[in-house]
Amino acid sequence: MTTSSDELREAVRRRYADAALRLTGTATGCCGTESTTDLARAGIFGSSLYDADASASGGPAVEASLGCGVPTAVAELVEGETVLDLGSGAGGDVLISARRVGPEGRAIGLDMTEEMLEAARRHAAEAGADNVEFVRGYLEEVPLPEASVDVVISNCVINLAADKDVVLQEAARVTRPGGRFAVSDVVASEDMDEATRHDVAAHTGCIAGALTETEYRRSLERAGWTDVDITYTHRVHSHAQAAIIRAERATGRGTDR
Repeated sequence: MTTSSDELREAVRRRYADAALRLTGTATGCCGTESTTDLARAGIFGSSLYDADASASGGPAVEASLGCGVPTAVAELVEGETVLDLGSGAGGDVLISARRVGPEGRAIGLDMTEEMLEAARRHAAEAGADNVEFVRGYLEEVPLPEASVDVVISNCVINLAADKDVVLQEAARVTRPGGRFAVSDVVASEDMDEATRHDVAAHTGCIAGALTETEYRRSLERAGWTDVDITYTHRVHSHAQAAIIRAERATGRGTDR
């Protein structure tokens, strides 16, 4: 039976709404069928992937991380930049970004889950961060103007979207020419079996929805991103690996959308 995009989105929303309600300060993972606590302890997902400086910057929000990497470690953020975090969750990467871009910069978190947004806003208030903003919306319909951010980051979220082409096009639309894309994400093996790929439970756990490296490169390039670099960091599943995906926004206008 085919699952619609709306059904997949709702399955993801329910999973992360539940995760937000269960936040206790103990890191949990977004992927796999094993115990998420075990995955976090093994350094596969969650706050254990962050170094001490990043953990201090993000505080409890980092402890609540559901991600598979640390995009802020490779985004090369500088003071005064505007950063957009797609699927910002509890806000850890937004708070790290806010500290790095300084008071003249801005960090924006986008999430579709109200429960996660509430947690993120609470963490920002506790941290006294006043150069952050959390907005509700979909990755496929980013509620920001064209060419309004310098850097797009994301942590193990893009793979959850039903239409990655649209997500990457939207990311390109809101990024200024010459801007940067630096995300942590799950990349599927070329030989992923169809049973795994179509399983909704696996999809909400990051695996089934992941693109292969070939698909990811092509989708980024179609969206208007250039100089694509995909560097694998660690295996998260027998059919998938975590990776850092980086690219630059083409200076020309328009995409193949």
